[in-house]
Parts: sequence; structure tokens; C-alpha cells
Amino acid sequence: MEVTSAFKRRGLLFVLSSPSGAGKSTIARMLMASDDGIAMSVSATTRPMRPGELAGRDYHFVSTERFEEMVAAGEFLEWAHVFGHRYGTLKREVRQTIEGGRDVLLDIDWQGTQQLKQVDPDIVRVFILPPSMEELERRLRNRGTDSEDVIARRMERAAAEISHWAEYDYVLINNNAEKCRELVHNILKAERLKATRRVFLHDFVRELIG
Repeated sequence: MEVTSAFKRRGLLFVLSSPSGAGKSTIARMLMASDDGIAMSVSATTRPMRPGELAGRDYHFVSTERFEEMVAAGEFLEWAHVFGHRYGTLKREVRQTIEGGRDVLLDIDWQGTQQLKQVDPDIVRVFILPPSMEELERRLRNRGTDSEDVIARRMERAAAEISHWAEYDYVLINNNAEKCRELVHNILKAERLKATRRVFLHDFVRELIG
């Protein structure tokens, strides 16, 4: 009997979290570019669209009223308030991707991760730390997208977010984006090989030993 790519595995939920500015979005984009077996979860949000963003690619931009309707209808796997806006992971899109055998990458904070763990315990959680708080502030300023007030609030929130690092399965320090991306990719590849996710193994072993 020959093992081929037709043997399926169950897609997994792969979470990246970090304080704003620590690099999770950059690493997520790099990971997506290097691995076509994982799809980005496009969250719904009530925040305004930023320059260069596209609806449906970066976020599903909705009104606060529409978001509340979606919450009431149970359309989210998780959702949270972040800096005055709401963000939520769409249940239907995630399930469709996983059932198709692809992994789902979620760029969410610790609040969303806690909710997601309650819904599906079989998730992979990676937390990305900045090399220092000074470097974190420098990166936030270099983005050039936030006011001084927003930067100050992000820095205040960063310590609270970092305090949840021990709730994650893996914790990485982002000194270099490419090296960190490689480590994240190694984690993903190892998690894919877990027997519990390779659903074809039961039938394969049964046929193997007769």
C-alpha cells in the first residue's frame, strides 16, 4: 500500500499573539508567503479601514450595530474589545477551511485565545515577545500610523498582554523577523505531524497490520 497526498489530516487552529508592535502581523504575512497549507482567518472589525487595507482581505469591516447582530446570532468563535473597537473570528469561514484540510492562522490577542481554547481545546498557541519594551516603543513609532496618545495606550496595554505569556504553548522572542518566522514555521510543521491530526492513520494502520 502506498501513502499518497490523498491521505488527509484535520486542519488545525494556529494562533499568533503578541502586544501591538512585537511583529506578529509581519510574521503572519511571511508565514503565509512561505506555506500554502495555511490560510489567514479574516476577522470582522468595527474599526475604520486604514490606508492600504482592503475589505475582505485584511478585515471584514462592519458597523457596531452589525457586529452586535453577529454576536447575538453566534457567528463568532471568539470576539473582543481592543482599543475601543470590536474584533471577531468568523465561525463559518474557519470551519470550512479546517474541514478542507487546511490550517487556519489567527492573529488574535490573549482574550480571544482564551475564548477559542474553550471552544476548541486542540489549538496551537504561540506568543511573540519583543526583545525589550524600548524596542517595542521604537517599532510602534516607526510604523507612523498612530498618534502619541495611541502609542502611549498601546505601551500601557503591552505589559498586561505580556503577563499572559505562560498561557501559551510556545513563546518566542522576536529579535529578527525572518528567524522568528522560521521558528514559527517549524512549530507549525511539527504540530501537523501529531497523530491526532492525521486522521487517515487509523485506516492506514488497520490495513497495514491486517
